[in-house]
Amino acid sequence: MTDLTPGIDPIRLEVIRNALVAASEEMSITIWRTSRSTVVREILDFSTAVFDAQGNNIAQSARIPVHLNSMSDCLRTILDRFIPLEEWQDGDVIVTNDPYSGGQHLSDIQTFRPVFVDGRRVAIVGTLCHHVDVGGGAAGSFFAAATEVFQEGIRIPPLRLAEKGVLNRGVFEMLLHNVRQPDETRGDLNAQIAALGIGERAVARMARKYGAEALTAAMAAILDGSEKMMRAGLAALPDGEASFVELVDDDGQSDKPIRLEVKITKKGEAITLDFAGSSPQVSGPVNNTPAMTCSAVYYALLAALGGDIPANSGCYRPVTVKLPEGSIVNASFPAPVAGRMVVNHRIAIAVFGALAEIAPTRIPAAYYAISYVYALQTRTPQGKGRVYFDIEVGGWGGHAGGDGASALSCGLHNNTNAPIEMVEAKYPVTFMRYGLIPDSGGAGEFRGGLGLVREWRLDADMGTLSAHFERFRFPPHGVHGGGPGSLSSMTVTHPDGSRTALRSKISGIPLKQGDVVTVATSGGGGFGDPAKRDPARIAHDLAEGLVTPEQAARLYGAAAGTEKAA
Repeated sequence: MTDLTPGIDPIRLEVIRNALVAASEEMSITIWRTSRSTVVREILDFSTAVFDAQGNNIAQSARIPVHLNSMSDCLRTILDRFIPLEEWQDGDVIVTNDPYSGGQHLSDIQTFRPVFVDGRRVAIVGTLCHHVDVGGGAAGSFFAAATEVFQEGIRIPPLRLAEKGVLNRGVFEMLLHNVRQPDETRGDLNAQIAALGIGERAVARMARKYGAEALTAAMAAILDGSEKMMRAGLAALPDGEASFVELVDDDGQSDKPIRLEVKITKKGEAITLDFAGSSPQVSGPVNNTPAMTCSAVYYALLAALGGDIPANSGCYRPVTVKLPEGSIVNASFPAPVAGRMVVNHRIAIAVFGALAEIAPTRIPAAYYAISYVYALQTRTPQGKGRVYFDIEVGGWGGHAGGDGASALSCGLHNNTNAPIEMVEAKYPVTFMRYGLIPDSGGAGEFRGGLGLVREWRLDADMGTLSAHFERFRFPPHGVHGGGPGSLSSMTVTHPDGSRTALRSKISGIPLKQGDVVTVATSGGGGFGDPAKRDPARIAHDLAEGLVTPEQAARLYGAAAGTEKAA
């Protein structure tokens, strides 16, 4: 066996690193194949990771960065404040969803299991799933009127869901008695527990093959390697200071915009991000905890630097994040946080905006920057409650290398499409439209990507609608002369033809049979002067119906628009 102490064999180290990533992916596949809800099985709103014995993230699956960048914070909070490391036993499963114990929001239930080999704890494996409902004041647990976290659903402190391999059925049933879709919650929780078993066995095999000491040394070296790569990426950026202000529409309970301000100081191999100047925490459920804010910061930095920096706890070491207490980016208990992605996406936009002043050609125009979350509560003819939960996306910003992608999930949440055929088979809705919105991308030398429209009719006798949207007031900005992307909207068309425009953040809106809900998402901002756009690109857009002749003539010149239309 090769000795993996200082002077570690680099080939063996890379084999172990990839084996740990593979273990995370095995857990991910297990959840995908065994889960029950559409939000997990189809939208893939879940994550898996492997941690060292101290709770540092070592390896993760290719799932949701906003989860993965914060799971280690949650685990370390559990270890520091609730269940010390020495009390973890072989076969234990620790569960929590508490945002004030290092979690995200109540819908995201996290589970962790230690890995023991010959009586020694060598690692911890973890999973996180967004559950379709965890109770609270609205179906889907996005309650726009919430002013306290207590109104958002059942709050699970860090506790043992299983002890020495034996499931605590009392805790399990308590959770199921507080949700609207217990059958799906049961299935998704069982999928998480099964995935932990898969991960535990995979990591234990590695420890037996290479030795516990060798695996521990390899994990430490993996963290150090990521730190070195992150420092090298930062060193390649020019030194300097830059600031950016981003405005969020509102908190759903007032019309006052929410200010996000970040000041970046980059010097050598380190970077500091200071959010002083951001708004105080708000009454509505869009506040962020520090773990959430930092996850968006880390995502933005890794995305901006590019390259092959392994995402783990090591690459966060050169990054300092300053968050004023009691602010929108560091809310104090018991502020509601269910719709935290409203702000979280925009934190990433603010960081990108500041970085664009330091490295202008590296950063694209703004993307749609919101998880368009909505939930429809209905009942079957037999009286059984059903919750249709979905997440939509929009357009990416144009960039120095080309046009922005259309209707593509941002890497911060990295969700996938829920097929309309599957939705129609499971819920009492019929889809009327689903496609790209012409003219929604911002004009530029490189156009912003297009938003999408998703429109469905309620076929049940009644239903109630909840949603957490954004970009109804402040569109995605363009850069270097590019135009803004489109605004978002949500309307209900009634059977008599009348229409009702809805606010961006709602809960409990009554719907009747035949009502048609139309969701239109934002396109991305444009990059560069529209006058410099290649006529061949304009012709392609016209031929594909991405831009109308009228808009092409207005944005890119009458001659270009009419000529290409002809």
